[in-house]
Amino acid sequence: MAEAVLLKKIIGELADYANEIRQEDLERFADVIVKAKRIYVAGAGRSGFVARAFSNRLMHLGLMVYFVGEPTTPSIQEGDLLIVLSGSGETGSLKVMAQKAKKQGAMLATLTIFPEASIGSLADAVIKAPGVTPKSDLESHAVSIQPMGNSFEQLSWLICDNVIIILMGRLGRTEEDMFRLHANLE
Repeated sequence: MAEAVLLKKIIGELADYANEIRQEDLERFADVIVKAKRIYVAGAGRSGFVARAFSNRLMHLGLMVYFVGEPTTPSIQEGDLLIVLSGSGETGSLKVMAQKAKKQGAMLATLTIFPEASIGSLADAVIKAPGVTPKSDLESHAVSIQPMGNSFEQLSWLICDNVIIILMGRLGRTEEDMFRLHANLE
């Protein structure tokens, strides 16, 4: 049986990039989540899929969370938190959301390749993740055997799962507690 050589290279790439994630950034990200009255999560494209999955797990923790753009999402207010996943940190619609959230007195957290970009420069908490994106003129030292922003999106998923585990400990939630909130109309 032949090995899945490319799969091993992808996993190795993600493991190498995981070494660049700072624990204090993960903790600060968790801090603003715990502090928030309500949590709004946004992302576009494939990063948006990761953002949706993250908002789902935040809901499983019993937090009041909304995915931006859904018709049942209320207005953001002071004391709320907007979490934006954006590799480039410059996605037009997400940048506008970040600006509006800050204008309303909400906190902002982001997971991005470029903390110095527009969204990161407004954020109260930033996780810098190595990655590649064709959507930025800023320089990244990351290289990938994968196309487009795959490495950032994959690492983002794992980073978000890491934050969920941190939050489980801080909130005293168990997997059983979370499963009680899992969808049952499926």
